[in-house]
Amino acid sequence: MVASMTGSFQLMKSLNRSLILNMIRVYGPISRAEIAKKASLTPPTVTNIVNELLKDELVLEGKMGVSKGGRKPILLTINIESHFIFGVDVGAQEVRIALTNLNADVICLKRSKMSKGFTKEELLAMIKQNIQEVLDKEPVPENKILGIGIGMHGIVDHEKGIAVYAPNFGLSDIRLKEELEKTFPFPVKVENDARALALGELWFGHGQEKQNLVCVNVGVGIGAGIILNGRLYHGEHGIAGEIGHTIIDLNGRRCSCGNYGCLQTVAGSNRIRDRVIEEISLGRKTIIIDLVEGNAEWITGEVVHEAAKQGDALAIEVLQQTGRYLGIGLTNLINFVNPEKVIIGGGVSRAGEFILDPVREIVKSRALTESARSTEIEASKLGEKGTITGAATLILAELFDYQIS
Repeated sequence: MVASMTGSFQLMKSLNRSLILNMIRVYGPISRAEIAKKASLTPPTVTNIVNELLKDELVLEGKMGVSKGGRKPILLTINIESHFIFGVDVGAQEVRIALTNLNADVICLKRSKMSKGFTKEELLAMIKQNIQEVLDKEPVPENKILGIGIGMHGIVDHEKGIAVYAPNFGLSDIRLKEELEKTFPFPVKVENDARALALGELWFGHGQEKQNLVCVNVGVGIGAGIILNGRLYHGEHGIAGEIGHTIIDLNGRRCSCGNYGCLQTVAGSNRIRDRVIEEISLGRKTIIIDLVEGNAEWITGEVVHEAAKQGDALAIEVLQQTGRYLGIGLTNLINFVNPEKVIIGGGVSRAGEFILDPVREIVKSRALTESARSTEIEASKLGEKGTITGAATLILAELFDYQIS
């Protein structure tokens, strides 16, 4: 009975510590008295826990607050440079690894292009090598590193830390958590890249203060991270949000997943490139050819966007067509999930209004109700660092005991 009571006390103390830490993160700078009031805890409890957090260097005492009759209160903030996190973005064409602080600000970034036909062993070796190179470069004590968060495309078992199936790589059963924890003394969390992006936007981007949110990651593949009631939604088997593999055209192109006519075959970045090349082969005039010096292999989404900014008719047409297809996929998702906001991230989103305007037009004309047709849609605030930020947030969520699912 005594052991049980001791265990319950320790659990309550741990919960209160996380509650106070998260409250300082969200509301800081904040006084001890305000924390006690907001958390419904006694002032001595708050003082004792804050003293521990100060000792662990997780919290800083800063400027004085406004007095309400007595001494001016000392305000508390998170010491964002006290500990560090690795955020890993395993994209379709490159791996990006960042060391971040407790605000998910990138301190050091390492990027590596992936060659075609690589194996899962080569992928794991690349991730390990890049993490080690950052450790060698940055003078950060290992005991100050809280963990490694990974955003990985495809089907992910987030509980076991396994990339179950990565369709753009043609690889399966990549045991990221197990293999990295063998090499490094840090805990590892793995999540689908779109869900990692959604978590990053929820904490640090355009999703702050939202409870029901969809974040769509549009690159070579297309995935969605769904936040319901402030929590990541995974679904029964971890495939919730795989909007890129919803079928738009029964007679469409073959997708990397093996089906035909998936959304990512008509709205992914590869299709932008293919459409341009098809039109050029039919004799269509465009400055895109000049931008790539006559080499069609150099055509990318970025090149098409640059041509669109210069007023090229073909580039604008292709981006708008991509936006309309994406709008159809998002209309289906809005009718299903009914979020407060849709955030679009990933490489294709950097085409800005060329993509977003037709997306909004389709949703406005085709969503089910007037309120659904008015769903707010905007580009990611975090831009190209969105998945890295989200990956780091996987570890931050553990620190602040923020239940993400």
